[in-house]
Amino acid sequence: MPAFESVFYEIAALLAVAAVIGAIGVYLRQPLIVAFIAAGILVGPSGFEWVAASDQVDLLAKMGIALLLFVVGLKLDFQIIRSLGPVALATGMGQVLFTSVVGYGIAVALGMEPVTALYVAVALTFSSTIIIVKLLSDKKEIDALHGRIAVGFLIVQDIFVVMVMIGLTAFGVGTAAEPGQFGMVMLMVLFKGMLMLLVVALLMRYVLPRLTNHLAQSIELLVLFAIAWAVLLASIGDALGFSKEVGAFLAGISLASTSFRETIGARLVGLRDFLLLFFFIDLGAGLEIATLGAQLGAAVVLSLFVLIGNPLIVMVIMGWMGYRKRTGFLAGLTVAQISEFSLIMVALGLSLGHLQSDTVGLVTLVGLITISGSTYMILYSHQLYERLAPWLGIFERRNPHREAAYDGDNEGDEDVIVLCLGRYGLGVSQVLQQRGGRVLGVDFDPETVSTLRREGYAVCYGDAEDPEFIGSLPLSRMKWVISTTPERQINLALLQGLRHHDYQGRLAVTAHSHDDAKFLREAGADLVLLPFADAATEAVNRLLAMDEPKVVTTGDKEK
Repeated sequence: MPAFESVFYEIAALLAVAAVIGAIGVYLRQPLIVAFIAAGILVGPSGFEWVAASDQVDLLAKMGIALLLFVVGLKLDFQIIRSLGPVALATGMGQVLFTSVVGYGIAVALGMEPVTALYVAVALTFSSTIIIVKLLSDKKEIDALHGRIAVGFLIVQDIFVVMVMIGLTAFGVGTAAEPGQFGMVMLMVLFKGMLMLLVVALLMRYVLPRLTNHLAQSIELLVLFAIAWAVLLASIGDALGFSKEVGAFLAGISLASTSFRETIGARLVGLRDFLLLFFFIDLGAGLEIATLGAQLGAAVVLSLFVLIGNPLIVMVIMGWMGYRKRTGFLAGLTVAQISEFSLIMVALGLSLGHLQSDTVGLVTLVGLITISGSTYMILYSHQLYERLAPWLGIFERRNPHREAAYDGDNEGDEDVIVLCLGRYGLGVSQVLQQRGGRVLGVDFDPETVSTLRREGYAVCYGDAEDPEFIGSLPLSRMKWVISTTPERQINLALLQGLRHHDYQGRLAVTAHSHDDAKFLREAGADLVLLPFADAATEAVNRLLAMDEPKVVTTGDKEK
Protein backbone atom coordinates (compact mmCIF):
# COMPACT_ATOMS: atom_id res chain seq x y z
CA MET A 1 0.00 0.00 0.00
CA PRO A 2 1.39 3.46 -0.88
CA ALA A 3 2.66 5.51 2.03
CA PHE A 4 0.77 8.61 0.81
CA GLU A 5 -2.73 9.18 -0.50
CA SER A 6 -1.65 11.32 -3.45
CA VAL A 7 1.38 11.90 -5.65
CA PHE A 8 1.47 15.52 -4.47
CA TYR A 9 1.96 14.44 -0.84
CA GLU A 10 4.65 11.98 -1.88
CA ILE A 11 6.60 14.58 -3.89
CA ALA A 12 6.30 17.02 -0.97
CA ALA A 13 7.74 14.42 1.42
CA LEU A 14 10.60 13.61 -0.98
CA LEU A 15 11.48 17.29 -1.29
CA ALA A 16 11.38 17.73 2.50
CA VAL A 17 13.74 14.79 3.06
CA ALA A 18 16.06 16.02 0.30
CA ALA A 19 16.14 19.50 1.84
CA VAL A 20 17.02 18.18 5.31
CA ILE A 21 19.73 15.82 4.10
CA GLY A 22 20.98 18.49 1.69
CA ALA A 23 21.38 20.90 4.62
CA ILE A 24 23.41 18.27 6.47
CA GLY A 25 25.52 17.77 3.35
CA VAL A 26 26.20 21.49 3.03
CA TYR A 27 27.22 21.61 6.70
CA LEU A 28 29.68 18.77 5.98
CA ARG A 29 30.83 20.70 2.87
CA GLN A 30 29.67 17.92 0.55
CA PRO A 31 28.18 18.39 -2.95
CA LEU A 32 24.42 18.02 -3.07
CA ILE A 33 24.74 15.02 -5.40
CA VAL A 34 25.90 12.93 -2.45
CA ALA A 35 23.08 14.20 -0.25
CA PHE A 36 20.41 13.55 -2.88
CA ILE A 37 21.55 9.95 -3.51
CA ALA A 38 21.54 9.40 0.26
CA ALA A 39 18.00 10.83 0.36
CA GLY A 40 16.97 8.37 -2.36
CA ILE A 41 18.35 5.44 -0.37
CA LEU A 42 16.50 6.67 2.73
CA VAL A 43 13.10 6.95 1.01
CA GLY A 44 13.60 3.81 -1.11
CA PRO A 45 12.97 0.14 -0.31
CA SER A 46 15.93 0.06 2.09
CA GLY A 47 14.41 2.89 4.13
CA PHE A 48 10.94 4.43 4.44
CA GLU A 49 9.60 2.88 1.18
CA TRP A 50 7.96 6.15 0.21
CA VAL A 51 8.64 6.09 -3.54
CA ALA A 52 5.45 4.80 -5.15
CA ALA A 53 4.99 7.41 -7.92
CA SER A 54 7.95 6.02 -9.85
CA ASP A 55 6.58 7.12 -13.24
CA GLN A 56 6.29 10.76 -12.18
CA VAL A 57 9.72 10.74 -10.52
CA ASP A 58 11.20 9.09 -13.62
CA LEU A 59 9.66 11.76 -15.88
CA LEU A 60 11.11 14.58 -13.77
CA ALA A 61 14.47 12.78 -13.71
CA LYS A 62 14.52 12.53 -17.52
CA MET A 63 13.66 16.22 -17.81
CA GLY A 64 16.55 17.00 -15.46
CA ILE A 65 19.02 14.94 -17.52
CA ALA A 66 17.84 16.64 -20.71
CA LEU A 67 18.36 20.08 -19.19
CA LEU A 68 21.77 19.02 -17.85
CA LEU A 69 22.94 18.07 -21.35
CA PHE A 70 21.33 21.22 -22.77
CA VAL A 71 23.24 23.47 -20.36
CA VAL A 72 26.49 21.55 -21.05
CA GLY A 73 26.05 22.22 -24.77
CA LEU A 74 25.03 25.81 -24.10
CA LYS A 75 28.14 26.52 -22.03
CA LEU A 76 30.56 24.56 -24.18
CA ASP A 77 33.40 27.09 -24.42
CA PHE A 78 35.77 26.15 -27.23
CA GLN A 79 37.72 29.36 -26.50
CA ILE A 80 39.14 27.73 -23.37
CA ILE A 81 40.24 24.70 -25.38
CA ARG A 82 41.79 26.95 -28.04
CA SER A 83 43.64 29.11 -25.49
CA LEU A 84 44.95 26.08 -23.59
CA GLY A 85 44.89 23.80 -26.67
CA PRO A 86 47.69 21.26 -26.20
CA VAL A 87 47.43 20.80 -22.43
CA ALA A 88 43.61 20.60 -22.40
CA LEU A 89 43.50 18.02 -25.19
CA ALA A 90 46.54 16.02 -24.07
CA THR A 91 45.51 15.89 -20.42
CA GLY A 92 41.83 15.26 -21.14
CA MET A 93 42.38 12.49 -23.69
CA GLY A 94 45.41 11.06 -21.87
CA GLN A 95 43.50 10.71 -18.63
CA VAL A 96 40.50 9.16 -20.41
CA LEU A 97 42.73 6.61 -22.20
CA PHE A 98 44.74 5.72 -19.06
CA THR A 99 41.70 5.36 -16.82
CA SER A 100 39.77 3.33 -19.42
CA VAL A 101 42.59 0.86 -20.06
CA VAL A 102 43.75 0.38 -16.47
CA GLY A 103 40.19 0.52 -15.13
CA TYR A 104 39.15 -2.21 -17.55
CA GLY A 105 42.01 -4.39 -16.33
CA ILE A 106 41.01 -3.84 -12.69
CA ALA A 107 37.34 -4.56 -13.44
CA VAL A 108 38.21 -7.82 -15.24
CA ALA A 109 40.49 -8.79 -12.35
CA LEU A 110 37.51 -8.26 -10.02
CA GLY A 111 35.60 -10.91 -12.01
CA MET A 112 33.38 -8.76 -14.25
CA GLU A 113 32.22 -9.76 -17.71
CA PRO A 114 33.91 -7.90 -20.61
CA VAL A 115 30.90 -5.67 -21.44
CA THR A 116 30.30 -4.83 -17.77
CA ALA A 117 34.01 -4.16 -17.25
CA LEU A 118 34.03 -1.82 -20.25
CA TYR A 119 31.08 0.18 -18.91
CA VAL A 120 32.67 0.45 -15.47
CA ALA A 121 36.06 1.45 -16.90
CA VAL A 122 34.56 4.21 -19.06
CA ALA A 123 32.40 5.41 -16.15
CA LEU A 124 35.56 5.90 -14.08
CA THR A 125 37.02 8.32 -16.65
CA PHE A 126 34.50 11.15 -16.29
CA SER A 127 34.85 13.90 -13.70
CA SER A 128 32.07 16.22 -12.59
CA THR A 129 32.25 19.61 -14.29
CA ILE A 130 29.41 20.90 -12.10
CA ILE A 131 31.14 19.98 -8.83
CA ILE A 132 34.62 21.11 -9.87
CA VAL A 133 33.52 24.49 -11.23
CA LYS A 134 31.53 25.10 -8.02
CA LEU A 135 34.46 24.18 -5.75
CA LEU A 136 37.01 26.19 -7.74
CA SER A 137 34.65 29.18 -7.88
CA ASP A 138 34.09 29.04 -4.13
CA LYS A 139 37.88 28.98 -3.61
CA LYS A 140 38.29 31.80 -6.19
CA GLU A 141 40.63 29.58 -8.22
CA ILE A 142 38.54 29.23 -11.38
CA ASP A 143 40.74 31.81 -13.16
CA ALA A 144 44.02 30.47 -11.79
CA LEU A 145 46.19 28.57 -14.26
CA HIS A 146 45.37 25.17 -12.75
CA GLY A 147 41.66 26.11 -12.67
CA ARG A 148 41.60 27.09 -16.34
CA ILE A 149 43.47 23.93 -17.33
CA ALA A 150 41.06 21.81 -15.28
CA VAL A 151 38.02 23.41 -16.93
CA GLY A 152 39.68 22.84 -20.32
CA PHE A 153 40.14 19.11 -19.91
CA LEU A 154 36.73 18.76 -18.24
CA ILE A 155 35.21 20.21 -21.43
CA VAL A 156 37.15 17.60 -23.42
CA GLN A 157 35.64 14.94 -21.13
CA ASP A 158 32.14 16.36 -21.63
CA ILE A 159 32.52 16.10 -25.42
CA PHE A 160 33.81 12.54 -25.06
CA VAL A 161 30.93 11.42 -22.84
CA VAL A 162 28.38 12.70 -25.35
CA MET A 163 30.17 10.77 -28.11
CA VAL A 164 30.07 7.64 -25.92
CA MET A 165 26.34 8.08 -25.34
CA ILE A 166 25.72 8.45 -29.07
CA GLY A 167 27.70 5.27 -29.72
CA LEU A 168 25.94 3.32 -26.98
CA THR A 169 22.49 4.35 -28.15
CA ALA A 170 23.26 3.53 -31.79
CA PHE A 171 24.73 0.18 -30.74
CA GLY A 172 21.67 -0.55 -28.62
CA VAL A 173 19.37 0.17 -31.57
CA GLY A 174 21.53 -2.04 -33.82
CA THR A 175 21.54 -5.01 -31.46
CA ALA A 176 17.75 -4.79 -31.11
CA ALA A 177 17.34 -5.21 -34.89
CA GLU A 178 16.58 -8.43 -36.69
CA PRO A 179 19.52 -10.83 -37.26
CA GLY A 180 21.60 -9.75 -40.25
CA GLN A 181 20.20 -6.20 -40.18
CA PHE A 182 22.77 -4.73 -37.78
CA GLY A 183 24.85 -3.01 -40.46
CA MET A 184 21.85 -1.52 -42.23
CA VAL A 185 20.35 -0.23 -38.98
CA MET A 186 23.67 1.38 -37.99
CA LEU A 187 23.89 3.08 -41.41
CA MET A 188 20.35 4.40 -40.99
CA VAL A 189 21.19 5.76 -37.55
CA LEU A 190 24.29 7.45 -38.99
CA PHE A 191 22.26 8.93 -41.86
CA LYS A 192 19.59 10.26 -39.48
CA GLY A 193 22.30 11.74 -37.27
CA MET A 194 23.95 13.56 -40.18
CA LEU A 195 20.56 14.84 -41.33
CA MET A 196 19.74 16.12 -37.84
CA LEU A 197 23.12 17.87 -37.60
CA LEU A 198 22.55 19.51 -41.00
CA VAL A 199 19.10 20.79 -40.01
CA VAL A 200 20.38 22.14 -36.67
CA ALA A 201 23.33 23.84 -38.43
CA LEU A 202 20.95 25.56 -40.89
CA LEU A 203 18.73 26.70 -38.02
CA MET A 204 21.79 28.04 -36.19
CA ARG A 205 22.80 30.01 -39.27
CA TYR A 206 19.51 31.42 -40.52
CA VAL A 207 16.75 31.09 -37.92
CA LEU A 208 17.85 30.95 -34.28
CA PRO A 209 19.80 34.27 -34.09
CA ARG A 210 16.83 36.29 -35.38
CA LEU A 211 14.31 34.29 -33.38
CA THR A 212 16.19 34.69 -30.08
CA ASN A 213 16.67 38.43 -30.74
CA HIS A 214 12.91 38.75 -31.09
CA LEU A 215 12.12 36.57 -28.07
CA ALA A 216 14.66 38.39 -25.90
CA GLN A 217 12.23 41.31 -25.58
CA SER A 218 10.85 39.17 -22.75
CA ILE A 219 13.44 37.25 -20.71
CA GLU A 220 10.73 34.92 -19.40
CA LEU A 221 9.66 34.06 -22.96
CA LEU A 222 13.29 33.50 -24.00
CA VAL A 223 13.87 31.06 -21.14
CA LEU A 224 10.59 29.26 -21.89
CA PHE A 225 11.65 28.90 -25.53
CA ALA A 226 15.04 27.50 -24.44
CA ILE A 227 13.35 24.84 -22.28
CA ALA A 228 10.90 23.96 -25.04
CA TRP A 229 13.74 23.78 -27.59
CA ALA A 230 15.78 21.49 -25.34
CA VAL A 231 12.87 19.12 -24.72
CA LEU A 232 11.80 19.19 -28.39
CA LEU A 233 15.24 18.24 -29.72
CA ALA A 234 15.58 15.64 -26.97
CA SER A 235 12.32 14.09 -28.17
CA ILE A 236 13.41 14.24 -31.83
CA GLY A 237 16.74 12.65 -30.94
CA ASP A 238 14.98 9.83 -29.14
CA ALA A 239 12.53 9.32 -32.03
CA LEU A 240 15.39 9.11 -34.55
CA GLY A 241 17.11 6.37 -32.58
CA PHE A 242 19.50 8.48 -30.53
CA SER A 243 19.06 9.18 -26.85
CA LYS A 244 17.19 12.14 -25.42
CA GLU A 245 20.51 13.33 -23.98
CA VAL A 246 22.10 13.70 -27.42
CA GLY A 247 19.19 15.75 -28.75
CA ALA A 248 19.28 18.05 -25.71
CA PHE A 249 23.04 18.48 -26.09
CA LEU A 250 22.61 19.55 -29.73
CA ALA A 251 19.89 21.99 -28.64
CA GLY A 252 22.36 23.60 -26.24
CA ILE A 253 25.09 23.84 -28.88
CA SER A 254 22.62 25.44 -31.31
CA LEU A 255 22.02 28.33 -28.88
CA ALA A 256 25.62 28.61 -27.68
CA SER A 257 26.54 30.95 -30.54
CA THR A 258 23.80 33.46 -29.64
CA SER A 259 24.45 36.47 -27.45
CA PHE A 260 21.96 35.18 -24.87
CA ARG A 261 23.78 32.00 -23.83
CA GLU A 262 24.85 33.39 -20.45
CA THR A 263 21.38 34.72 -19.63
CA ILE A 264 19.69 31.44 -20.56
CA GLY A 265 22.29 29.37 -18.72
CA ALA A 266 22.04 31.44 -15.55
CA ARG A 267 18.23 31.17 -15.51
CA LEU A 268 18.21 27.42 -16.14
CA VAL A 269 20.80 26.31 -13.59
CA GLY A 270 18.32 26.36 -10.70
CA LEU A 271 15.67 24.46 -12.66
CA ARG A 272 18.27 21.95 -13.86
CA ASP A 273 19.45 21.25 -10.32
CA PHE A 274 15.87 20.92 -9.06
CA LEU A 275 14.96 18.36 -11.72
CA LEU A 276 18.25 16.47 -11.33
CA LEU A 277 17.31 16.02 -7.69
CA PHE A 278 14.71 13.50 -8.86
CA PHE A 279 17.27 11.60 -10.95
CA PHE A 280 19.52 11.13 -7.93
CA ILE A 281 16.56 10.29 -5.68
CA ASP A 282 15.37 7.76 -8.25
CA LEU A 283 18.88 6.33 -8.49
CA GLY A 284 19.25 6.07 -4.72
CA ALA A 285 15.77 4.60 -4.31
CA GLY A 286 16.74 1.79 -6.67
CA LEU A 287 19.66 0.73 -4.48
CA GLU A 288 19.49 -1.85 -1.72
CA ILE A 289 21.77 -1.67 1.30
CA ALA A 290 22.42 -5.41 1.20
CA THR A 291 23.57 -5.26 -2.43
CA LEU A 292 25.81 -2.26 -1.71
CA GLY A 293 27.38 -4.06 1.24
CA ALA A 294 28.29 -7.03 -0.94
CA GLN A 295 30.02 -4.70 -3.42
CA LEU A 296 31.90 -2.62 -0.88
CA GLY A 297 35.26 -4.33 -1.49
CA ALA A 298 35.16 -3.80 -5.27
CA ALA A 299 33.94 -0.22 -4.76
CA VAL A 300 36.88 0.58 -2.44
CA VAL A 301 39.41 -0.80 -4.95
CA LEU A 302 37.92 1.20 -7.84
CA SER A 303 37.57 4.32 -5.67
CA LEU A 304 41.25 4.22 -4.65
CA PHE A 305 42.17 3.91 -8.32
CA VAL A 306 40.12 7.04 -9.14
CA LEU A 307 41.29 9.03 -6.10
CA ILE A 308 44.99 8.26 -6.67
CA GLY A 309 45.44 7.06 -10.25
CA ASN A 310 43.57 9.84 -12.06
CA PRO A 311 45.50 12.71 -10.39
CA LEU A 312 48.79 10.87 -10.98
CA ILE A 313 48.28 10.57 -14.74
CA VAL A 314 47.34 14.25 -14.96
CA MET A 315 50.51 15.19 -13.06
CA VAL A 316 52.62 13.00 -15.34
CA ILE A 317 51.17 14.56 -18.51
CA MET A 318 51.38 18.15 -17.25
CA GLY A 319 54.90 17.65 -15.91
CA TRP A 320 56.03 16.22 -19.25
CA MET A 321 54.44 19.20 -21.04
CA GLY A 322 56.44 21.69 -18.97
CA TYR A 323 54.18 22.69 -16.06
CA ARG A 324 55.31 22.95 -12.45
CA LYS A 325 54.50 20.20 -10.00
CA ARG A 326 52.20 22.46 -7.99
CA THR A 327 50.04 23.32 -11.01
CA GLY A 328 49.90 19.65 -12.01
CA PHE A 329 48.97 18.58 -8.48
CA LEU A 330 46.16 21.13 -8.07
CA ALA A 331 44.76 20.39 -11.54
CA GLY A 332 45.09 16.65 -10.96
CA LEU A 333 42.92 16.71 -7.84
CA THR A 334 39.97 17.88 -9.96
CA VAL A 335 39.71 14.46 -11.67
CA ALA A 336 39.75 12.44 -8.43
CA GLN A 337 36.04 11.61 -8.61
CA ILE A 338 33.52 10.23 -11.06
CA SER A 339 30.77 12.32 -12.56
CA GLU A 340 27.01 12.56 -12.69
CA PHE A 341 27.56 11.54 -16.32
CA SER A 342 29.04 8.27 -15.09
CA LEU A 343 25.77 7.54 -13.30
CA ILE A 344 23.72 8.61 -16.32
CA MET A 345 25.79 6.37 -18.60
CA VAL A 346 25.38 3.23 -16.49
CA ALA A 347 21.65 4.00 -16.15
CA LEU A 348 21.56 4.14 -19.96
CA GLY A 349 23.39 0.81 -20.09
CA LEU A 350 20.79 -0.67 -17.76
CA SER A 351 17.93 0.58 -19.96
CA LEU A 352 19.63 -0.90 -23.05
CA GLY A 353 19.94 -4.28 -21.33
CA HIS A 354 23.75 -4.21 -21.29
CA LEU A 355 24.08 -4.05 -17.48
CA GLN A 356 22.49 -5.50 -14.37
CA SER A 357 21.21 -3.33 -11.52
CA ASP A 358 24.06 -4.45 -9.25
CA THR A 359 26.56 -2.78 -11.63
CA VAL A 360 24.61 0.47 -11.37
CA GLY A 361 24.79 0.11 -7.59
CA LEU A 362 28.55 -0.48 -7.74
CA VAL A 363 29.21 2.63 -9.84
CA THR A 364 26.90 4.67 -7.61
CA LEU A 365 28.83 3.53 -4.53
CA VAL A 366 32.10 4.48 -6.23
CA GLY A 367 30.53 7.87 -6.96
CA LEU A 368 29.56 8.39 -3.33
CA ILE A 369 33.07 7.51 -2.12
CA THR A 370 35.05 9.48 -4.72
CA ILE A 371 32.86 12.58 -4.76
CA SER A 372 32.92 12.77 -0.95
CA GLY A 373 36.67 12.14 -0.71
CA SER A 374 37.77 14.39 -3.58
CA THR A 375 35.68 17.29 -2.25
CA TYR A 376 37.83 17.45 0.88
CA MET A 377 40.98 16.91 -1.21
CA ILE A 378 40.13 19.97 -3.32
CA LEU A 379 39.01 22.09 -0.36
CA TYR A 380 42.31 21.42 1.42
CA SER A 381 44.45 21.16 -1.72
CA HIS A 382 47.06 23.70 -0.61
CA GLN A 383 47.59 22.03 2.74
CA LEU A 384 47.88 18.66 0.98
CA TYR A 385 50.44 20.08 -1.41
CA GLU A 386 52.58 21.49 1.40
CA ARG A 387 52.77 18.02 2.97
CA LEU A 388 53.42 16.15 -0.28
CA ALA A 389 55.61 18.69 -2.11
CA PRO A 390 58.97 17.08 -1.12
CA TRP A 391 57.97 13.87 -2.94
CA LEU A 392 56.47 15.50 -6.05
CA GLY A 393 59.70 16.64 -7.70
CA ILE A 394 59.58 13.70 -10.15
CA PHE A 395 56.52 15.32 -11.75
CA GLU A 396 58.37 18.50 -12.76
CA ARG A 397 60.96 19.03 -15.45
CA ARG A 398 64.23 20.70 -14.61
CA ASN A 399 63.00 23.60 -16.74
CA PRO A 400 59.18 23.89 -16.61
CA HIS A 401 59.30 25.89 -19.82
CA ARG A 402 55.59 26.13 -20.61
CA GLU A 403 54.58 27.58 -17.26
CA ALA A 404 57.77 29.65 -17.05
CA ALA A 405 56.56 31.48 -20.16
CA TYR A 406 53.95 33.17 -17.94
CA ASP A 407 56.56 34.36 -15.45
CA GLY A 408 58.08 37.15 -17.50
CA ASP A 409 61.39 38.82 -16.80
CA ASN A 410 61.98 39.69 -13.15
CA GLU A 411 65.35 41.31 -13.71
CA GLY A 412 64.11 44.92 -13.91
CA ASP A 413 64.48 47.79 -11.45
CA GLU A 414 61.11 47.42 -9.68
CA ASP A 415 61.02 48.09 -5.94
CA VAL A 416 57.36 47.32 -5.18
CA ILE A 417 55.41 44.11 -5.79
CA VAL A 418 51.61 44.28 -6.07
CA LEU A 419 49.84 40.92 -5.95
CA CYS A 420 46.36 40.42 -7.44
CA LEU A 421 45.69 42.88 -10.24
CA GLY A 422 41.93 43.22 -10.06
CA ARG A 423 40.27 46.63 -10.10
CA TYR A 424 41.66 47.58 -6.71
CA GLY A 425 45.12 46.09 -7.24
CA LEU A 426 45.51 47.65 -10.70
CA GLY A 427 44.37 51.01 -9.31
CA VAL A 428 46.97 50.80 -6.52
CA SER A 429 49.66 49.95 -9.10
CA GLN A 430 48.72 52.88 -11.35
CA VAL A 431 48.77 55.43 -8.49
CA LEU A 432 52.12 54.11 -7.25
CA GLN A 433 53.58 54.48 -10.75
CA GLN A 434 52.18 58.00 -11.08
CA ARG A 435 54.01 58.91 -7.87
CA GLY A 436 57.34 57.47 -8.95
CA GLY A 437 57.03 53.88 -7.77
CA ARG A 438 58.48 51.07 -9.87
CA VAL A 439 55.91 48.29 -9.68
CA LEU A 440 56.10 44.60 -10.55
CA GLY A 441 52.57 43.18 -10.78
CA VAL A 442 51.66 39.56 -10.05
CA ASP A 443 48.38 37.81 -10.91
CA PHE A 444 47.19 34.20 -11.08
CA ASP A 445 44.98 34.72 -14.16
CA PRO A 446 47.01 34.07 -17.36
CA GLU A 447 44.57 36.17 -19.42
CA THR A 448 45.03 39.17 -17.13
CA VAL A 449 48.81 38.75 -17.29
CA SER A 450 48.79 38.65 -21.10
CA THR A 451 46.48 41.67 -21.38
CA LEU A 452 48.50 43.84 -18.99
CA ARG A 453 51.77 42.90 -20.68
CA ARG A 454 50.37 44.08 -24.01
CA GLU A 455 49.48 47.37 -22.31
CA GLY A 456 53.09 47.79 -21.17
CA TYR A 457 52.89 46.79 -17.50
CA ALA A 458 55.67 44.83 -15.80
CA VAL A 459 53.68 41.79 -14.70
CA CYS A 460 54.21 38.07 -14.19
CA TYR A 461 52.05 35.05 -13.51
CA GLY A 462 52.08 33.57 -10.01
CA ASP A 463 50.09 32.37 -7.01
CA ALA A 464 50.60 34.09 -3.67
CA GLU A 465 49.93 30.80 -1.85
CA ASP A 466 52.82 29.05 -3.60
CA PRO A 467 55.94 29.38 -1.38
CA GLU A 468 58.20 28.29 -4.23
CA PHE A 469 56.90 31.09 -6.44
CA ILE A 470 57.39 33.63 -3.64
CA GLY A 471 61.02 32.54 -3.43
CA SER A 472 61.48 33.13 -7.16
CA LEU A 473 60.57 36.83 -6.87
CA PRO A 474 63.32 39.49 -6.60
CA LEU A 475 62.59 40.09 -2.90
CA SER A 476 66.04 41.43 -2.06
CA ARG A 477 65.43 44.74 -3.83
CA MET A 478 61.80 45.21 -2.78
CA LYS A 479 60.79 47.96 -0.37
CA TRP A 480 57.15 46.86 -0.27
CA VAL A 481 55.15 43.75 -1.07
CA ILE A 482 51.45 44.66 -1.33
CA SER A 483 48.66 42.07 -1.44
CA THR A 484 45.34 43.47 -2.65
CA THR A 485 43.29 40.30 -2.18
CA PRO A 486 41.11 40.30 0.96
CA GLU A 487 41.36 36.53 1.44
CA ARG A 488 42.77 35.92 4.93
CA GLN A 489 44.21 32.47 4.10
CA ILE A 490 46.06 33.77 1.03
CA ASN A 491 47.52 36.71 2.94
CA LEU A 492 48.59 34.45 5.78
CA ALA A 493 50.26 32.05 3.32
CA LEU A 494 52.02 35.01 1.69
CA LEU A 495 53.25 36.28 5.04
CA GLN A 496 54.61 32.86 5.96
CA GLY A 497 56.25 32.48 2.54
CA LEU A 498 57.98 35.86 2.81
CA ARG A 499 59.16 35.03 6.32
CA HIS A 500 60.49 31.68 5.09
CA HIS A 501 62.54 33.43 2.40
CA ASP A 502 63.85 36.04 4.86
CA TYR A 503 62.20 39.04 3.22
CA GLN A 504 63.50 42.25 4.82
CA GLY A 505 61.12 44.84 3.32
CA ARG A 506 57.62 45.81 4.40
CA LEU A 507 54.37 43.97 3.77
CA ALA A 508 50.92 45.51 3.21
CA VAL A 509 47.87 43.24 3.00
CA THR A 510 44.17 43.85 2.40
CA ALA A 511 41.16 42.92 4.52
CA HIS A 512 37.42 43.56 4.40
CA SER A 513 36.75 43.24 8.12
CA HIS A 514 38.37 44.70 11.23
CA ASP A 515 38.66 41.21 12.72
CA ASP A 516 40.75 40.06 9.74
CA ALA A 517 42.78 43.26 9.95
CA LYS A 518 43.57 42.63 13.62
CA PHE A 519 44.49 39.01 12.89
CA LEU A 520 46.86 39.96 10.06
CA ARG A 521 48.55 42.71 12.10
CA GLU A 522 49.18 40.24 14.90
CA ALA A 523 50.52 37.77 12.32
CA GLY A 524 53.17 40.30 11.27
CA ALA A 525 51.79 42.54 8.51
CA ASP A 526 53.23 46.07 8.59
CA LEU A 527 50.08 47.65 7.16
CA VAL A 528 46.52 46.42 6.61
CA LEU A 529 44.49 48.17 3.92
CA LEU A 530 40.71 48.32 4.45
CA PRO A 531 39.41 49.46 1.03
CA PHE A 532 35.79 50.04 2.04
CA ALA A 533 36.63 51.71 5.37
CA ASP A 534 39.39 53.79 3.76
CA ALA A 535 37.09 54.85 0.92
CA ALA A 536 34.32 55.76 3.37
CA THR A 537 36.73 57.86 5.45
CA GLU A 538 38.03 59.65 2.35
CA ALA A 539 34.48 60.30 1.11
CA VAL A 540 33.38 61.79 4.44
CA ASN A 541 36.52 63.97 4.61
CA ARG A 542 35.76 65.37 1.17
CA LEU A 543 32.11 65.96 2.04
CA LEU A 544 33.01 67.80 5.26
CA ALA A 545 35.62 69.86 3.41
CA MET A 546 32.87 71.10 1.08
CA ASP A 547 30.83 72.27 4.11
CA GLU A 548 33.63 74.34 5.66
CA PRO A 549 32.74 78.12 5.62
CA LYS A 550 34.66 80.19 3.13
CA VAL A 551 37.15 82.62 4.65
CA VAL A 552 36.15 86.17 3.68
CA THR A 553 39.06 88.64 3.46
CA THR A 554 38.91 92.42 4.14
CA GLY A 555 39.27 93.12 0.46
CA ASP A 556 36.23 90.99 -0.26
CA LYS A 557 34.18 92.93 2.33
CA GLU A 558 35.09 96.25 0.75
CA LYS A 559 33.89 94.97 -2.59
